Amino acid sequence: MCLTKEKSFYRDFFGLYVPLVLYNVVLFGVNLADNVMIGAYSETALSGVAAVNQIQFIFQQVIISAGDAVVVLGSQYWGAHRKNEIKHIACGALYLGAGLGLLLFFAATCFPVQLLRLFTSSPEIIAQGTAYLDIIKYTYLFFALTNILLAYLRCAQTVRIGFYISLMSLVINCTINYMLIYGNFGAPELGVHGAAIGTLCARVTEFIVVLLYLFFFEHKLSTKPKELFVTNRALFSDYMKIAWRFIAVGTAFGISTALQTVILGHMTDAAIAANSAASTLYQVLKVAATGAASAASVIIGKTLGAAKSRTEVLPRIRSYVQTLQLMFLSIGLLTGLILFCLRTPILSMYTSLSEEAHTLAMQFLTVLSVTGIGSAYQMPVIIGIVRGGGDARFPLINDFVSIWCIVLPLSFCAAFVFHWPPVAVVLCLNADQIFKCVPAVIKVNRYRWMKKLTRTTENTV
Repeated sequence: MCLTKEKSFYRDFFGLYVPLVLYNVVLFGVNLADNVMIGAYSETALSGVAAVNQIQFIFQQVIISAGDAVVVLGSQYWGAHRKNEIKHIACGALYLGAGLGLLLFFAATCFPVQLLRLFTSSPEIIAQGTAYLDIIKYTYLFFALTNILLAYLRCAQTVRIGFYISLMSLVINCTINYMLIYGNFGAPELGVHGAAIGTLCARVTEFIVVLLYLFFFEHKLSTKPKELFVTNRALFSDYMKIAWRFIAVGTAFGISTALQTVILGHMTDAAIAANSAASTLYQVLKVAATGAASAASVIIGKTLGAAKSRTEVLPRIRSYVQTLQLMFLSIGLLTGLILFCLRTPILSMYTSLSEEAHTLAMQFLTVLSVTGIGSAYQMPVIIGIVRGGGDARFPLINDFVSIWCIVLPLSFCAAFVFHWPPVAVVLCLNADQIFKCVPAVIKVNRYRWMKKLTRTTENTV
């Protein structure tokens, strides 16, 4: 194994990785705050919020995927020192994100009950979920625009602002939750409405702050407001050619994750509450892997963009890739151990969980602490290195085969045909995190995924 000895590689990687992990931890911490505070309020309310969060999770995966496409394409232009092209790409992505946010808003306005029935058949849970969705739907547009703008900044290796914004968001959300869920400090007791108001205030504040930072304090890209409204047809076409594949993968992943709630939610109320508690904690720790994928994507894209030919850059890319794979495995082992050790103290905070739901949540977290090791390797390899290197086709095919042809049919049969216990169903739902390691290790070490995505200056006009 040939590990890189370049100090600049480690400086760049950890300079990106640490702020991205902190950003994602706090971002998911907003959802965790809602879950923990609502969980202490009512188990039915927790299940209702969990059902809505599945809708949000799918949407978030779509928006994150649209942002990742900006990073992959924009990073190569950043490596080539071409800032104007990055601005045009971001502009197209903002229009796309705004359209998707408005689309989900209208769907949640017109068909709230129908959306929630996809995840649960309990009238009580649907009632709580509808109350939460009635307010939370206003966050979708702000979330989309904020995350596209943060992806735009990430192209230029500007990532700390994301952490500061998410930390501010968490403080705002928790403060308002404490006041409005339980009725503290003389505020009305609003339950799920209070949790939704807290999240809405946090999302609006995030958007305002990222705009202020972008236009007045950021100097690498030196963006003016009017530049984010000017598109370029050729660059937008390039962006969409990879973005639709990214979005397809993100949607497939989001739906498969949401289907855990669909399958478990049609088994018992205890199973859906246990899955909400377990999956939220898992998502918070999983950001160690997603942060690694994001950091790797920027580094690989920038390196390819700066190179004149494949032959010139291959030795450097090879040493980077081998180093990254070792780092991904280390991250997986560490996060798996942390998840296993945190099961008991974290679940003790969910005071309203029934004994059955608590037992199931402990079992679910045991399974996730093992499958999370595979996830921490294969996901950064496929999403960070392979896709970050310009190959958007392989992740799409890989996810389609593993999720839709293997995992979901197997899990459906386990739940409704063989009537296996919930923990066995969760194992089936997460089995792909292990077996996807095989195609990941084969693909990444062949180096056929390296693609130059930048246009010549003349072809961008």
